[in-house]
Amino acid sequence: GCCHQWIAYLKANGFAVMPNDVDDTTPVRASLGMPAKLGSCHTAVINGYVIEGHVPAEDIKRLLKEKPKALGLSVPGMPAGSPGMESPNPQAYDTLLVMKDGSTKVWAKH
Repeated sequence: GCCHQWIAYLKANGFAVMPNDVDDTTPVRASLGMPAKLGSCHTAVINGYVIEGHVPAEDIKRLLKEKPKALGLSVPGMPAGSPGMESPNPQAYDTLLVMKDGSTKVWAKH
């Protein structure tokens, strides 16, 4: 479904992806320190940053370039129109920069 579409999208944008399908992402997300309220259907780790949900490639590339002191990025839920969730009726959504204490700030608006 949408997770595999996001993986294909990442690969098309130059990322090497090694999928690991699990029945429940909750324990994975918790073990990496990503707050449950920021959860989505998949979790990734890229260069030590946790990437939660349908985060656009350009946001990840910016994260890797700027290297903020943060846990990672999250697009909570599964917003229509985000990568892997293509839709004829996209909705506005934010990519959040997640700090190590669980606080967030808007990283990008889409």
